[in-house]
Amino acid sequence: MATNIVWHDGAIKKEHRYTMLKQKGATVWLTGLSGSGKSTVSVALEQMMFKKGYLVYRLDGDNIRFGLNSNLGFSAADRKENIRRISEVAKLMGDIGVISTSAFISPYIADRVVAREIHKKAGIPFVEVHVDVPLSVAEQRDPKGLYKKARKGEIKNFTGIDDPYEAPIRPEVKIDTSQLSVNECAKAILDYLVAEGIIQPREEEPVPLPAKKPVQAEAAEANGAPVVNGST
Repeated sequence: MATNIVWHDGAIKKEHRYTMLKQKGATVWLTGLSGSGKSTVSVALEQMMFKKGYLVYRLDGDNIRFGLNSNLGFSAADRKENIRRISEVAKLMGDIGVISTSAFISPYIADRVVAREIHKKAGIPFVEVHVDVPLSVAEQRDPKGLYKKARKGEIKNFTGIDDPYEAPIRPEVKIDTSQLSVNECAKAILDYLVAEGIIQPREEEPVPLPAKKPVQAEAAEANGAPVVNGST
């Protein structure tokens, strides 16, 4: 950590922002193998919550590497820093009052513990969601051909092939996209947030969404499987 720095508190606290927004900030952290359906469920959850009037924002494992984490690779050290950075971003969004859905492979337990602790210290709810599918299912989906490349040795340090995925021991929510539909998975997460008092239930749908489905959603339906991240 840098030295000779001092934390400056502002006059506006997160509770003031929560009151103005009529919601509390929180982070929903989706973790699972490449091909498990994290991004697809995250998109569905964001849409579901947005339609009900929640201020929600999706943080995607691939997307974040186009900017903030564009200088990171996929070594253990870089993955650790990748998760630390996005954890800090999610924490800041929670402090603002935004509910973020973060879809990252985040394969190591230790890194997810750090993410949870960052939120705990800030008083921001952290909901770990294990998007759990058998490796065989994730590999069969493989819309980008990444598993095939990893099997050939063309991609190194690929989670599930030559790098481990450490499954959560006690996640708040566990979903299996090979057994449930995308909307069922998203609703299971939403129901948990309501049941735990993290968000207040809302029945109205005040914000209309475009009728046209996102390109990724159309591709997922065409392939009969979720569109998923790479080796985040």
